[in-house]
Amino acid sequence: MGIPKGANFRLEEAPSGIDVEPLDIVTEDGATTRALLYRPAGRRPRVGVHLLHPRTDQTQNYNIIPLVRAGYAVLGRAGRWVNNDISTIHEHLLLDVAAGVRALHDLGCDAVILLGNSGGGPLSALYQAQARKTPEARYKTTAAGTLFDLGRFDLPPADGMVMIGAHLGQGYCLAKWLDPSMCDDADALSVDPELDMYNPGNGFRVPPEASSYSADFLARFRAAQAERGRRLDETARHRIAVRRAAIEAAELFESRGKTELALAQRRRARFTNHMAVWRASADPAWLDPTYEPDDRDICAFNNEARPDLQNFVPFLSPFLSPDAYLSTWSGLSGRALTVDRLAEVRDPLIVVHYAGDGTTQIREARRMCDESGAEDRSFELIRNVDHYSFEIVGPHRRGPRSMAGTDAVVAWMESRFPLGD
Repeated sequence: MGIPKGANFRLEEAPSGIDVEPLDIVTEDGATTRALLYRPAGRRPRVGVHLLHPRTDQTQNYNIIPLVRAGYAVLGRAGRWVNNDISTIHEHLLLDVAAGVRALHDLGCDAVILLGNSGGGPLSALYQAQARKTPEARYKTTAAGTLFDLGRFDLPPADGMVMIGAHLGQGYCLAKWLDPSMCDDADALSVDPELDMYNPGNGFRVPPEASSYSADFLARFRAAQAERGRRLDETARHRIAVRRAAIEAAELFESRGKTELALAQRRRARFTNHMAVWRASADPAWLDPTYEPDDRDICAFNNEARPDLQNFVPFLSPFLSPDAYLSTWSGLSGRALTVDRLAEVRDPLIVVHYAGDGTTQIREARRMCDESGAEDRSFELIRNVDHYSFEIVGPHRRGPRSMAGTDAVVAWMESRFPLGD
């Protein structure tokens, strides 16, 4: 039996009685993004739900249809960098979210709920944290230090937050997935066997057999992961510094009339010098079931049966601008870290966690709820369901999609954001 993947439904599966309208949504800085608006046929609900992910298309997310059948309007979005986050800057993506919240208000919604699925969770948390601040208190730069004053933009806050199958941030995930045995950052095939979680001598066994890692190995592994993450940050900041130095040099040469030298520096300043982040499929939790035990399979979070081989192919986003790395994929510099940002938000919150999700362990999901700033907060644990909401029916086998998590969200919505007459 094949393993289903992905969080989307097919549009032809949408039942009758639902109106679907394509929209082009233009952000305040002029980016055009694509959306699908779902509503109960012939109605204009006064409560809307917004879905956006930094890198995937949420226009057909599996949570949409149950919410619409319950009477809510849902705006599923494809952001400005969908399926290509080489240059993704989370601070810019906040303008995509803002445009969607405004669109729902313009369509007649009195209240808007941000639904963050997977990487949409940290993005939604970052947005709401910034939207609830005064313009003067918002970020003035990107994570890379580039001027971008969010106080200049209209960021209408949402009225409630839903985290379903969400993780703690792309930077957080990459930090715990980096392979520290890649001992030469310039050689993707370099391996330090003492730090290799896929070395049988360290406890690795080919799935479905369970691996077993010692406490000593895990301590050394995690410490080396942190060091590799630090080196990646250092590389990104160095490349940005070279670019900025070239701008200063160009301005100096221009002031002295040295046009050819100035042109050479202008070219250097425009050269992005992308980073290659290889070998980012290495988390001992995927293979050792005694490591924070839950319902997950012995495999990678996306159900790959051989993560040891997946570790040597492009995974997530191996090619990134230094700016995108720092804003989106850095666990040290990125700001889209779910727990940190939810701690700044007091709006009603529900966290729905799938206990078979290899991306996020139960302890991490509970932190989203327990450490949030909301007094009205709820936590729902859905057993034997994976990251994409499919039922786990056996090793590397998936059953039908479970709607238990979405049902919990609908019940939460109906109790706090009723539609009225």
